[in-house]
Amino acid sequence: MTGSALVGTILTFAGIVGVGWLLRATGVLRSEDSRPLSAVVVYVGLPAFVFQAVHTAKVGPELLAVVPIAWVALAVTLVVALLATRALGLDRPRAGGFAIAASLGNTGYIGYPLTVALLGAASVPQAVFYDVFGTVFALVLVGLPVARRFGVAEETPRHLLLELLRFPAVIALASALVLRPVTLPSALSDGLDLCASMVAPLVMLSVGLSLRARTIAGAGVALAALAGLKLVLSPLAALVVGRAVLGEPALAVAVLEAGMPSMMLTLVVGERCGLDTDFIASAIFVTTVLSAVTIPLIVTLV
Repeated sequence: MTGSALVGTILTFAGIVGVGWLLRATGVLRSEDSRPLSAVVVYVGLPAFVFQAVHTAKVGPELLAVVPIAWVALAVTLVVALLATRALGLDRPRAGGFAIAASLGNTGYIGYPLTVALLGAASVPQAVFYDVFGTVFALVLVGLPVARRFGVAEETPRHLLLELLRFPAVIALASALVLRPVTLPSALSDGLDLCASMVAPLVMLSVGLSLRARTIAGAGVALAALAGLKLVLSPLAALVVGRAVLGEPALAVAVLEAGMPSMMLTLVVGERCGLDTDFIASAIFVTTVLSAVTIPLIVTLV
């Protein structure tokens, strides 16, 4: 069951990515058409996703314990990733894409179903907190500033801060925190859920539109290094630190989530910030495929 769940999730991802690639290959769409798809995600889907994830999360001390581990894994991987970009001699757009794709994981779309399949439904609340208060917060508070710093090199710190505060997902995050005590009307909540649900398929189509075989072949060393950081270093960092502060099942959840492949939304952030989207799309695809091998190994470590 666990193996079929993993394979099924990855096949779903690969299938929708393949549709995007086929649409571009047959001339129905162009690679540039990923931009309007990304705009829909940035201005509609992502804010709805962030708002609903934060607004509906039920906070408890036993759930919050996994959040610091998420940030430790992110910090360790991001620092090493930034050092690796210099060693690899990457230009700024590709270096920024490398940094965010190596440090931010797909802890929601892939993380949730794999948590259920590998660790059981009782572990899902910890996975949700890792995803929401770890990955989603990190995407907004760390991933976006890093992406803008590398993608738009001439921005001043003040302009960078203003752009960050105006980013729709940041506004959604702040709104969700303020409105947590308020129960939303069911019609509004259902509408937000529908908007949030289109994030994954639209991003996967964008990955397919941006995916190029020559980028994967030409960036083999960088992609291999990125995969090593995301699929090996990140879960090992979570394991080492988590063993000192977490018990079961929180430790298993933290390590599993830390070992998820690159976050699909890094492509959207990269598109908006002028990073190398061909490279980011390749990183998402490569790490997702390789995770079929690394995730079962990660589970055996805990």
